[in-house]
Amino acid sequence: MDLLDDESGSNAHDYTVSEISGAVKRVIEGEFGRVRVRGEVGRVSMPRSGHMYFDLKDDRSVIAAVSWKGQVAKMAVRPEEGMEVIATGKLTTFPGQSKYQLIVDEVEPAGAGALMAMLEARRKQLAGEGLFDAAHKRAIPWLPQVIGVVTSPSGAVIRDILHRLRERFPRHVLIWPVAVQGQACAPEVARAIRGFNAMKPGGPIPRPDLIIVARGGGSIEDLWGFNEEAVVRAAFDSEIPLISAVGHETDTTLIDYASDRRAPTPTAAAEMAVPVRAELASWLAEVQARMGRAARGRLEQRDQRLRDLSRGLGRPETLTQPARQRFDMWADRLGPALRTLVLRKGTRFAPLSARIEPRLLRQFMANESRRLEGFAGRLRPAPGARLRRAQSDLDMLARRLQAANARMITEAQRRNREGGAQLTALAARLDRLPQAKIEALRERLDRLDRMRQTLGYTETLKRGYAVVRGPDGVVTSAEVAGKQPGLEIEFSDGRLAVIPGGGGTSASPAKPKPKPTKKKSDPGADQGSLF
Repeated sequence: MDLLDDESGSNAHDYTVSEISGAVKRVIEGEFGRVRVRGEVGRVSMPRSGHMYFDLKDDRSVIAAVSWKGQVAKMAVRPEEGMEVIATGKLTTFPGQSKYQLIVDEVEPAGAGALMAMLEARRKQLAGEGLFDAAHKRAIPWLPQVIGVVTSPSGAVIRDILHRLRERFPRHVLIWPVAVQGQACAPEVARAIRGFNAMKPGGPIPRPDLIIVARGGGSIEDLWGFNEEAVVRAAFDSEIPLISAVGHETDTTLIDYASDRRAPTPTAAAEMAVPVRAELASWLAEVQARMGRAARGRLEQRDQRLRDLSRGLGRPETLTQPARQRFDMWADRLGPALRTLVLRKGTRFAPLSARIEPRLLRQFMANESRRLEGFAGRLRPAPGARLRRAQSDLDMLARRLQAANARMITEAQRRNREGGAQLTALAARLDRLPQAKIEALRERLDRLDRMRQTLGYTETLKRGYAVVRGPDGVVTSAEVAGKQPGLEIEFSDGRLAVIPGGGGTSASPAKPKPKPTKKKSDPGADQGSLF
């Protein structure tokens, strides 16, 4: 009987559990080595250690997968449950649980369709929470003082943005450098947005009035960091208005939906951020001109209206002449009328005077005296009572007058204080106004002087030109120069005398020349011929 066929197995080698586990580990690792496995991501867990544990499955089988903390940090795309991926790693065993598993180094979506499906699912989820609602979007400031830019400091994007801002309307720019792709992109961009919002107004670093998140074009994998939920929530929570300029015009990321404004390119974001200063200056000049024309037209219209009304009034002497004539007429008639009245009254008084006798006058006086004595008896007690009433009324009026006088004095003092304060403020403004006017005029004079120096012909001489003069003035052609007995050439550092026909030259020392006086007969004497 063959020992190998011994069914009892009394001669079989006794293996330990560790030996069997090690043998299985060596077989699996030696047979497969590094593999690429395609499947759907199942359960995903990530404990506090930083390692990631997940399942890869299809319709019939499941493989346990694990990625260590360092490998997770390097992943461009992290697996999520329900996502179809291609995992690359080494197949091995875990003796502690008698199972085999895949140590995953790299995870990539199984085609663009999977990424787009995951992106659409995330977009619907965030839209359902209201992160993309138009009611939450803020208006972009018309002319921000400080602009914060979140982008890579070494790319062409920041140069394009700065160049465009310099061309349109230079502003103060704060750059927050971040990674614009890879695993570090999403947390750095979210941290930059929240960092700009955390700045306090009036602090040592000015708080931006506008944030631009920018990146150049790329594939969907390159732009994936701007689709992460952390970036979208940071853009939604930003109290500072935010413009997203990620990718080209055809690229769309989730931050575009959450931002207050989307720009097709970073250059377009800079154009949205600030207006064109030259256009503003032109518009202001046009408005000023229109305002001046309107004011002049209004004044001319009022002046013409006043002249028309003055013509309708007529001359002053025409208005007073009839009244003066009537006065002269009544003055002439007044003397005869008075004399006629005296004669008529005298005629009526003569018969009455003949009837008046002394007895009648004494009797009339006696009657009137008795009447007066009766009235005096009745009036003797009345003055005292009336005096007392008048005294009481006078006292009451005196008290009211004193109270009113006190109020008037208080009010006058208050008005004097207010008037003094206003007068002091006006005096301070009046003191500052001449100085400000003088400073403005001095600045304008300096600008005009610099323009005069720039446009003068001496500046042209410094660029390599010269002025040719003859006995009759400036020479402007070779034909005229050949006929001159002598020429003088002025350079930027001095003058040189030249005798045509080989007669030699003589140079004057390089010293400043007084500016020639401009003559009416020679309009170009102060400029000369430049060649």
